[in-house]
Amino acid sequence: MNDPISDLIIRIKNASNTGIDTISIPYSEIKYQISELLHKEGFVKSVNKKGKKVKKFIEIGVLYKDGRPKVSGVKRISKPGRRVYKSVSLIKPVKQGYGMLVLSTPLGVLSSKDAKTKKVGGEALFEIW
Repeated sequence: MNDPISDLIIRIKNASNTGIDTISIPYSEIKYQISELLHKEGFVKSVNKKGKKVKKFIEIGVLYKDGRPKVSGVKRISKPGRRVYKSVSLIKPVKQGYGMLVLSTPLGVLSSKDAKTKKVGGEALFEIW
């Protein structure tokens, strides 16, 4: 697998479209930080780190509202072959404020709202709505 972040967001989107309650993905620190951010912003129901040492994985609970999935779409922006960086002035709302841009900044993984308030830019990972 060349792009683990893309794998994470596509698994979340596919699980929400098929009606699956929980998914499990292999553990890495960046995927765990992204999952925690999605939980904090209300895109996933729960995030749990399970297992020990080499066999660690992340269990993510998919969120539904009135029977409809909370995550309806994702778009990967920065890819392994082409990195995309955004300064604070270039961060715009996603889907008129209904979506979220996830950035990897020197302060960690942040949403676009948090990055604007902290006045920090970084690598634009993906958009989710």
